[in-house]
Amino acid sequence: MKKRNKNKSRRKFIKNSALAGGSFLIVPRHVLGKGYLAPSDRLNLAAIGSGGKGYSDIRNAADNGTNQVVALCDVDSKAAEKAMTEFPKAKFYKDFRLMLEEMGDDIDAITISTPDHVHGIAAYAAIGLGKHVYVQKPLTHNIYEARKLTEAARKHKVVTQMGNQGASHPGQVQMRQWFDTGLIGDVHTVEVWTNRPVWPQGIPVPTEKTPLPSHLSNDDWDLYIGPAKHVDYHPLYYHFKWRGWWNFGTGALGDMGCHIIDIPFKTMGLGYPTSVEASVGAVYKRDWNPEYIPEGCPPSSRVQINFPASEKNNKAVKMIWSDGGIRPFHPDLIPAEDDLGGDGSYNGVIMIGDKGVITCDVYGTNPKLYRKGEEVLTMPKDFDGGNKYLDYPELGHQKSWTEACKAGFNSKEHLALTSSFDYSGPLTETVLMGNLAIRSYNLYHENGNGSRDYFGRTKLLWDGQKMKVTNLEEANQFVKREYRNSWDLI
Repeated sequence: MKKRNKNKSRRKFIKNSALAGGSFLIVPRHVLGKGYLAPSDRLNLAAIGSGGKGYSDIRNAADNGTNQVVALCDVDSKAAEKAMTEFPKAKFYKDFRLMLEEMGDDIDAITISTPDHVHGIAAYAAIGLGKHVYVQKPLTHNIYEARKLTEAARKHKVVTQMGNQGASHPGQVQMRQWFDTGLIGDVHTVEVWTNRPVWPQGIPVPTEKTPLPSHLSNDDWDLYIGPAKHVDYHPLYYHFKWRGWWNFGTGALGDMGCHIIDIPFKTMGLGYPTSVEASVGAVYKRDWNPEYIPEGCPPSSRVQINFPASEKNNKAVKMIWSDGGIRPFHPDLIPAEDDLGGDGSYNGVIMIGDKGVITCDVYGTNPKLYRKGEEVLTMPKDFDGGNKYLDYPELGHQKSWTEACKAGFNSKEHLALTSSFDYSGPLTETVLMGNLAIRSYNLYHENGNGSRDYFGRTKLLWDGQKMKVTNLEEANQFVKREYRNSWDLI
């Protein structure tokens, strides 16, 4: 078959996968009797993205042979060598569309651990075929994709989990108990921050021609680009460094927001924000002339996301995100000598209420509660957060997902998951709202005198149900993306 016809058939496959709604039938162990391994006791797993984080995700989901890995996919066979060695019986692919086309009937559940720009496309295709999915954070590259995945998971009745493993940390349960018992009252301000980016970011677009690594072909690079705008290969677009470019990544906020914002979002039962506003760090190479690099994520940013009162919190909440080395200052109740969040104050959460302050490090570790005139509360070493898989890798975040897949959609195991798409979809939308404001910050009109009017540097009012900025139409271009040739989501 000619390459063009292959692309055409795979485009048809992606379009039809969301309509198929297929599902697999599992036989419970009690039907087979004692001593038999039921199909419900072993999942057939596949991985889209098999190197780096993809390797640990599929390895943890396989659970030392409890589940069977039948297929691996990665555009970079060298990056996937470790996974291929550990799972020698798994069939290897470079194109996930071909993997789903050929092995769809043999796969029960899929881990997706690609760069951000492929998350939504791959997950949507898999869900459409009735496959349970575990998708790395952020769930998607843009708000539209997050909404579509959330809806598709419900429609096709699949079990889902986003890879923000800190959601399974008992520290988050402890903080919710402190909050639910009213120890800090209603929260009005939240500070969330990270030391990211720790990769090149806020730098000029590379212009020099760089040859592909010897183990990658032009077809491999084309598959890597996938739905994104075509760019020639450059090391700054590959492996860990892709995070700093909007074409592939979602910057510091996308990388860490689903870990850190998850904590106050869940604790207070927050929903769609009502507005967002950003301020972005500038780089100067010439006097009075900041660099203008709309293709790249900024070196630092500060974002304010506003939420209405919720059922759990009676006050409107102002959430302030900082990255690139910018962190909040000490609230009055936290002593000057105490680190904020974790050691070194590199990442963390501060929830400021009427009666006190709760703070923690990334993933919900090191939770503390401060109240005026009282000793600092910390989590007891024997605290039981109810996670029976706590001793598994990454707090059993993959293990709990695979067990829920076996139990089925809407089972108690499924409903107990800490980051299924019903929750992590809206969470991801909130995180990506910050990026919408950051990208709008660079919108401008040319003035007649040669200067620029940056009209996007304003508070953006948000209609969450309609996924729409209501006071600046130009900002809505960042709600979704333009997909390249055959890679449309729907």
